[in-house]
This record gives sequence, C-alpha cells and structure tokens, in this order.
Amino acid sequence: MGVQEQEQLWGGETDKAVANFPVSGERVPIPVVRWLGRIKAAAARVNGELGLLDPAIAERIAAAGDEIAAGKHDAQFPIDVFQTGSGTSTNMNANEVIAKLAGDGAHANDHVNMGQSSNDVFPTAVHLAALDEATNTLLPALRQLEASLEAKSAAFQDVVKSGRTHLMDAVPVTLGQEFSGYAAQVHLGARRVRNALSQVGQVPLGGTATGTGLNTHPEFAARVRSKLAQSSNLQVSPPEDPFEAQGARDALVELSGALKVIAVSLTKIAGDLALMGSGPRAGIGELYLPELQKGSSIMPGKVNPVMPEVVLQVSAQVIGNDTAITIGGLQGQFELNVRIPLIARNLLQSISLLANASRLFAEKCVDGIEANLPGCERSAESTLAVATALNPYIGYDKAADIVKEAAASGRLLREVAIEQGVSEETLAEALDLRRIARGSGA
Repeated sequence: MGVQEQEQLWGGETDKAVANFPVSGERVPIPVVRWLGRIKAAAARVNGELGLLDPAIAERIAAAGDEIAAGKHDAQFPIDVFQTGSGTSTNMNANEVIAKLAGDGAHANDHVNMGQSSNDVFPTAVHLAALDEATNTLLPALRQLEASLEAKSAAFQDVVKSGRTHLMDAVPVTLGQEFSGYAAQVHLGARRVRNALSQVGQVPLGGTATGTGLNTHPEFAARVRSKLAQSSNLQVSPPEDPFEAQGARDALVELSGALKVIAVSLTKIAGDLALMGSGPRAGIGELYLPELQKGSSIMPGKVNPVMPEVVLQVSAQVIGNDTAITIGGLQGQFELNVRIPLIARNLLQSISLLANASRLFAEKCVDGIEANLPGCERSAESTLAVATALNPYIGYDKAADIVKEAAASGRLLREVAIEQGVSEETLAEALDLRRIARGSGA
C-alpha cells in the first residue's frame, strides 16, 4: 500500500486503451470506478474464504480494492468513457491498479479478476453505482424539494388568483393549490425512481462471459452480493434470469425513464414559477422570486429567474441523456449489451444533475418565494372566467353575453352583470372567489 498517488499504478492494457480511445477527455464516472473497487475487494475475500485464493494475497487485493472504493486512487483511472462497449478496458484498468497495490504474487487476471468477467463485473458496478447514487443522493434531494413545495402550499392556501388553461384566464384557484400540485409531481417522481430501483439492484455478477457462470464457484456470486449489501445497506439481488441480466440493460433504461419523467415535471414547475414571477410591471406578477444576482449587465435593477432557468437546462440535458440511454439499451446483441459505458455516463450524469438541481431549486428558489398579494388579487378579480359560477343562476348563454360585453368594454364583470339585471345578492353568492377556488366540496 502506501504507493504515492503520482506514481502510475496501471499497466500495459490501460496504456493501450488510453492510446486507442482519445475521444472525449471524459473518464468513466467515478462512482462506477469506486464500485469496481468494492466489488473486487468483496470478490477477493470470498475467493479467499472458498479456498480458491491464498488468504494473504486475497487480503492484500481486498485492501487495495477498499482504497479504490474510498476514492484514494481516482486519478489512476484515465481511460475515456467512450471505449470498448463492455467496459473491458476499465475492468482491466482496475485489475492492473489493484494488482500493483497488492504487490508481489498478485496477478491482474488470475487473482484480481478471479471468478469474474468484464461482461458481468462492469455492468454490476454500473448498476450498483446508479442504485447507490439514486438512493443516497437523488431521493433525499427530491424529498427536500417536495417538502419546500409543500411548505409553500400551506403558506399560500388562502391566496386566490386566476387559474389559467391554454395560457388563458380560467376560474380562480389558490396559489396553495398550484404548489400542492407541484409537490405531488415531485413525490410521484420519487416513487417512480424507487419502483425502478428494485430492478436496478438485480446484478449480473456470477454470469462471467455469457451468463453461464463459467470459471466461477457456485457460491461466489451469492457470497459477494451478501458482502456488498451488508457494507452498503443497499438491496443487492440476484437476477431473475442470468441471461437477461447479461444480455440486456433494461433496468437502467427503466431508471432513466423515471428520471426523464422527473425532468418533465421540473420543466413544468420551473416554467410556471418563472411565468408567475414575470414582471414586475409588464408580466404576470403573482410571485416574488428570490433575487440571487444582477439580472442584466446593462439594465439596472433587473431580476431574472436564474434558478428556474438552471432547472430548465438540467431537465433538457436529462431528457437528451435518456434518448442516448434508450438507444444504447436497444442496441444490445445476443448475450451482451455493448453500450454499457455510454449508458453509465448518461445515467450517472442525469442522477447527479437532478439531485443537485433539485436541492438548489429548493434552497435558492422555492424556500424564498413570496406571494405578490396585490398581483394575485388583481388576477383573481380580473378573470372573466369567474362568470362560470353564474351558470347555475342565469344560464350559460346569459353569462357568455356578460363576458363578451365586459371584454369588449374593459369594464368589470360585476358592473356589466348588474347592468344586465343580475342582482347584487346573486353576485355576492355566486362570485365568492375563495369559495370558487375551493370547489364544490368546500
């Protein structure tokens, strides 16, 4: 151990891959690298327990894997993410680094890779990295955003404003009702992720080259899964079918689809908040968004919806990533999908982007939002769609005549209605805006 980080620890196979794939300058995601370390460590300990590997060598290999898992050797993984589609290059990179750290007698293939193939160990690392990051990073961030939106829903429960459908004035709603809908979108998005994770946790480890388990002890995979589950508190499971697990990456495609739905939801939420905060004088003007920085280098005092704009850009990237993941998933052939690095790159990026954006959206935008009470009151009083509440009293056609006259003249709906013979008592009963916003069950 104790090798200085600046010393090159990898060997000839890693050098070949570095020379062969100078594509993007972007390396395999670090969570995948670290999970390779965890898997190699657990595999060495299991092979030692099974009597297949000298106990001393097994423990030195395991200790080296532990160091990789702890992030001590991230710089020793220089291969571009756009590489051989099975991830063989990065698996050999890990084998070489671990063998060098383990010292004399440790062989990259015979010992570090014992009971494994790139075809089962690399996708296992990708699955577990995605499971880990989604469970411990993304889901807490979504819970934080949901809680922030729920808090605003409670705070704004009595703030009446105009509803809008087709971007046109509709019957009144409360600002709290809108935020309740946003919180539910995030809640349901998190549920979709959780539903996908049980499949993501089913890993192909033990299938070796084609799913048959050639050159692997029959107890190897179960014992390694048990160690990984115990050390990570994640649900690491056997595949329902080893050939499905080896030949397809459908579980990762499913998880990406859940992430895409979250991106769609966040696009709706961020877009609505930016629109409701538009103004301050020539826009909708129903919300005050937090002022985080100058909005213009030339227009003094301008405030822009910068956090919603970040969320909108992140969401677009996640949707694009999902398209790439979908294509990668459908291009698997026979016993192996060979687009795994592409899928890993995009899936881990989507998880990270959504987690960071959700947390920042909650902290730097939603938590600081205030209702523009005069703006909400103005929109609630101005919407001509409130005439819908007159239908039971005067009929649809009469109400439509009142709306047309009010729109053409620019006068208030109440004023026109009185002029056309609707009593003030009827108006007071029918046009109670809070009652209208709460619906018939209020």
